[in-house]
Amino acid sequence: MRKKKKVKTEKSKRIQTSLLNSLEKKALLWLAERQPQWVDSDMLTYVGHVGAVVVALGFVLANINVNFLWISIIGFVINWYGDSLDGTLARVRNQQRPIYGFYIDHTTDAINEALMFMGAGLSPFMHFDLACVALVIYLMLTLNVAMNAHLKGEFRLTYAKLGPTELRLICIIACLLLIGVKPLRTFALEIPWASGVFIMHILDIVGLVILLGLVIIYCVTIVQDARYYAKIDPRPKND
Repeated sequence: MRKKKKVKTEKSKRIQTSLLNSLEKKALLWLAERQPQWVDSDMLTYVGHVGAVVVALGFVLANINVNFLWISIIGFVINWYGDSLDGTLARVRNQQRPIYGFYIDHTTDAINEALMFMGAGLSPFMHFDLACVALVIYLMLTLNVAMNAHLKGEFRLTYAKLGPTELRLICIIACLLLIGVKPLRTFALEIPWASGVFIMHILDIVGLVILLGLVIIYCVTIVQDARYYAKIDPRPKND
């Protein structure tokens, strides 16, 4: 009789040191303890996905009227609720599924990130190519997190005191400013580029700052991780 292959199931240590971590933990625990029994982690994961779709929809509709950004703001809140609460609910109810949960969480995260970044790029406030470059760097950083979770047993959710929740909050503030401050919506920085002029809007500048931050974080992280892995897995000595 064929033996069933044993699957590796050990859990990675979660590293969360973001600015809002303490407050967020208390809020998520409070919410998890009050969820109806018919609400489970899978349902919350899909709620987070719906939130990402709503974010993208609001950005696209902003081409018609800037007030549609309120839809994106609501989407960020929905995305936070589902994406942040699913794991907390599983831990509170002692229903963790390390293999299935890890796969579904990372898969939906990648889809959600693509939707939100590309949605911002399809808005009138940010160039699509810049949004795509930022998405690529963000996904590269996410891939590095997944590799470290497997190799090092560490699931790092925070870099430079910033995590997904802080990034959502920054995006919400940016949307509120675009809705309420007309000069920000009409701002255009003209930069000579090749034979023409490249025009940067306010979200382009915000996106560029975030992009540079992600690049720096990514480069520092891979150097530190490479040194760590080289130390624990040294080059074999020739006999």
